[in-house]
Amino acid sequence: MQTPILSLNKAGKEYKKVHALKSINLELQQGEVLGLFGHNGAGKTTMMKLILGVISPTHGSVNVMGMAPDSKEAWNIRKKVGYLPENVSFYDQLTGLEVINYFAKLKGFFNKTGKNQTTDLLEQVGITHAMNRPVKTYSKGMRQRLGLAQAFIGQPKLLLLDEPTVGLDPIATQDFYNSVDQLKAQGSSIILCSHVLPGVERHIDRAMILSSGNMITTGTLSELRTQANLPISISPHGINGFASIDDKLKHFLSPDQNTLLVPEQEKLSVLKQLINLENLTDISVESASLEKLYQYYLTLGKENKTPAVSKELN
Repeated sequence: MQTPILSLNKAGKEYKKVHALKSINLELQQGEVLGLFGHNGAGKTTMMKLILGVISPTHGSVNVMGMAPDSKEAWNIRKKVGYLPENVSFYDQLTGLEVINYFAKLKGFFNKTGKNQTTDLLEQVGITHAMNRPVKTYSKGMRQRLGLAQAFIGQPKLLLLDEPTVGLDPIATQDFYNSVDQLKAQGSSIILCSHVLPGVERHIDRAMILSSGNMITTGTLSELRTQANLPISISPHGINGFASIDDKLKHFLSPDQNTLLVPEQEKLSVLKQLINLENLTDISVESASLEKLYQYYLTLGKENKTPAVSKELN
């Protein structure tokens, strides 16, 4: 059985009487991308700090690549971990290239060919044109790109990204996700926090949703959809007014009168019925999006109900 690159076993963090994170269980395998979602103050950043070893758990344990990240022995694994905080900050007087060279030296990746490697990183995030300019002249989006470059140093085995697309334009955002996909293909494990859910959905293997320090649920999107049992949206094209004369279809009609909201178990029978209708030109079928799943499970969390799909370690 493959040893997980990261595991949390009932890990939690308290500050006096504040429970920032409560008994979190997680295993992350090599080459797996986890989407970590939750409202502000849900515990996402606290969880990342525990994984980085910046803080120690109040109870439970955290293991990264075979050791506790807050231990003295963990110095050797830190070069294999990349991190992008939500708010990046660099020395304003240094140029972009000097910043990346500095971080590459800190992580032990700057050798005789280091300059070429760091230049390649800046090219990967699209700021080679400004690499010799002081960081104080950079826009917010350029600083974010520079932050991504430092997070990618050394092709980390574990990459923690906290709101990585903040300040990025659509093209830069797509370039970023291409980089994530490439690192995943090379075997990197990634935890990705984002409030921009539509962009994340295609790039994660599993999702974890936190609320007020609690893990509400975790699982693949398929598992979360099955557990939530949210309706599937079916939109037929080329037909007008069909639902008003068909009792079964009318039952599923959405308020906008253009879409059918159909339970998963009814999908095939509805599709068969639609295919037999005249003038049908196309059918669009859309499962519940990550955004809808997030809203559903967050509501459950507020009601203190934990879905059965949540997977806890024994």
